[in-house]
Amino acid sequence: MAKVIQQTTAAYAAQAAISFAIALGSMVVGVAYLPVGGWVRAFLGVGLLYVVTATFTLAKVVRDRQEVGQMVSRVDQARLDKLLTEHDPFKVEGV
Repeated sequence: MAKVIQQTTAAYAAQAAISFAIALGSMVVGVAYLPVGGWVRAFLGVGLLYVVTATFTLAKVVRDRQEVGQMVSRVDQARLDKLLTEHDPFKVEGV
């Protein structure tokens, strides 16, 4: 059975990092120049940091679950391979 290895390209990783940096930077600039008081600006800044950290946590949970699913699939595949190699279709019991 051929294994499919999923890899992201360097261009895709760079695009994701640049996109994140632009989004975060524009939000920080937007909050900084918002015509409101310091407390509102601080609240929005803390909210932005909370959303960013929650996003990283969610991405890690999704990745971890995917890795566990791949590991279970590999174990199941190994068990099936072992059963198939040990099975002899021409063996007759009791003869």
